[in-house]
Amino acid sequence: MSCRVIVGAQWGDEGKGKIVDLLSEEADVVARYQGGPNAGHTVCFGGQTFILHLIPSGILRPRTRCYIGNGVVLDPEALRTEREAVEKGGIDVTGRLFVSGSAHVILPDHKVIEKASESGAVPIGTTGRGIGPAYTDKAGRVGMRVVDMLDPAVREARLRALRERTLRLVGERAAVAPIEDVLARAERDAEMLRPLVVNVSLEINDALTAGKRVLLEGAQGTHLDLDHGTYPYVTSSSAAAGGACTGVGVGPTRIQEVIGVAKAYATRVGHGPFPSELSGAMADRLREEGREYGATTGRPRRCGWFDAVALRHAARVNGLTSLVITKLDVLDSLDEVSAVVAYTVGPNGRRLTEMPESLTDLEAVTPEVETFRGWKKSTTAARHWEDLPPEARHYLDRLEAMIGVPIRLVSVGSGRDENVVRQAARRPAPTAGR
Repeated sequence: MSCRVIVGAQWGDEGKGKIVDLLSEEADVVARYQGGPNAGHTVCFGGQTFILHLIPSGILRPRTRCYIGNGVVLDPEALRTEREAVEKGGIDVTGRLFVSGSAHVILPDHKVIEKASESGAVPIGTTGRGIGPAYTDKAGRVGMRVVDMLDPAVREARLRALRERTLRLVGERAAVAPIEDVLARAERDAEMLRPLVVNVSLEINDALTAGKRVLLEGAQGTHLDLDHGTYPYVTSSSAAAGGACTGVGVGPTRIQEVIGVAKAYATRVGHGPFPSELSGAMADRLREEGREYGATTGRPRRCGWFDAVALRHAARVNGLTSLVITKLDVLDSLDEVSAVVAYTVGPNGRRLTEMPESLTDLEAVTPEVETFRGWKKSTTAARHWEDLPPEARHYLDRLEAMIGVPIRLVSVGSGRDENVVRQAARRPAPTAGR
């Protein structure tokens, strides 16, 4: 038996979809443990591109059993649309995709509430898909779970109660669908979900006991985690590795590996502090070279250099056992590449090697940057560590030393096979690098 967790080590959009798909070849079970349809995991193979929002990326492996865990907030309409798109692409999901009965449901009124909140004085920069309000109802103990959707009396009572709250929050003249339409849609959604509902915690624990290989897939990234991210500019769930335990119902002693995924540079979508952010020509160049536009929203991403301070934070709160670096090839044409190694803050230039908890301090930091000579050649054909240019290997070695976590895999393209696997025996032990 083995249980691995895949977690984003930056602000999301690190390329987790490709890595989950790659590691799913070795997995019997893949489960998504948090987030909602705001996530967009992109996988390219066989001349096709699949963008998955709710369905685990392991669905593209024909023998893998996939689960949407209780930590996810589920939009039934989004799931229906996504399932149809996957099946249209030639992927049979019958008998392979299941949903936790304890997962909470995103309802039409949640989207109305979120849209109203984003029009306020301090927007967070959400995707407007109702995810925050659904998690709010979950925490407030008034949410609708999938099992509640299956009970007509409970379903109607919860929907009518939510409508009352919606009108109190956004006003009687709010542009909401008639409650009768919402009730009818919920009935259709319930019948769509009914054959998919299982006890995910029980099934995954049984799989582990039977010696199966389990992969737990996170969405967003560590710095968007509700507790350990750049609050309040965060998501509404536990995007860090700890969310894997609560999000599918397994104990921490079941987990053997926590694999962090990070780009060779950094991006962020929406508002909030981003210490390594670039502007001008270099930001535009990274955005275009890396095609840095949201898979779910199409929004352009803010771009910056790799931030080793942010990665050390991610390594600590997740307990990372290894690291995957993606999109190294995006840097191939640059004369120089840089990485943030520390911050300075305050009038006396106090030097920080860990992220401050204070949002005010984090927004005021000045990044301390280390610059490296670029390799000025394509890395896309590399498959072994020795195939990478010496300058690229030096850059990766330095990142590993600063973070203190071994880099096991480097992605050098969007294709399934465009990767460099780094064998542990060939790599010197990393140092703290602080």
